[in-house]
Amino acid sequence: MEANQSHLWEYLPVVVMAAVALGFVITTLVVTHLLGPNRKTKVKSEAFECGIESQGNARSPFSIKYFLVAILFVLFDVEVIFMYPWAVNFRELGLFGLLEMFTFMGLMVVGLVYIIRKGALKWDE
Repeated sequence: MEANQSHLWEYLPVVVMAAVALGFVITTLVVTHLLGPNRKTKVKSEAFECGIESQGNARSPFSIKYFLVAILFVLFDVEVIFMYPWAVNFRELGLFGLLEMFTFMGLMVVGLVYIIRKGALKWDE
């Protein structure tokens, strides 16, 4: 056997585990579909949200403020993703890494000040 083929055998347990997991999922879905009750009623067809009865049309428009706050949350939440590797490698990056992080945080603060001045987080208006 070649060296490359012998390395492929090392992945056999992973392939077997993936096949067993996939087989279990497919078998469970098929068996529950075939054996489970299949009674369609009007109550079962209605939308269900935390035990509260639905009211009105689901297609009613939302305020743009909702979407703006959601996008701003994602934007400022992503900064933590960039800060974690920096914190882990703080000693290796040295002064240059510190200055880069101050630059990054400075830009984020400038963006936050801009958003606050524009009134993007005010719900009253």
